[in-house]
Amino acid sequence: MSDLKKTILDCMEQVAVIADCTLIENISDDTVLLQSGLDSLGFAMLVAQLEEELGTDPFSEMELAVYPRTLGEFVTVYKSALS
Repeated sequence: MSDLKKTILDCMEQVAVIADCTLIENISDDTVLLQSGLDSLGFAMLVAQLEEELGTDPFSEMELAVYPRTLGEFVTVYKSALS
């Protein structure tokens, strides 16, 4: 598992506790984000937490909005923003 993916999963766990959500077990690259256990507020909190951790919010920097469907796509968005 890449360091970036681990950071994202760690932040998801932190946000789930704060937002009182329960993440599904065994989240993988193919996991559909909307089925991960986080709600829309949880995802907003996740993006804010990742901005603090990684120093970037790729969604606010995009010229053309992209909405990742799976965890793998979500990680790819961050990987692209950090490269």
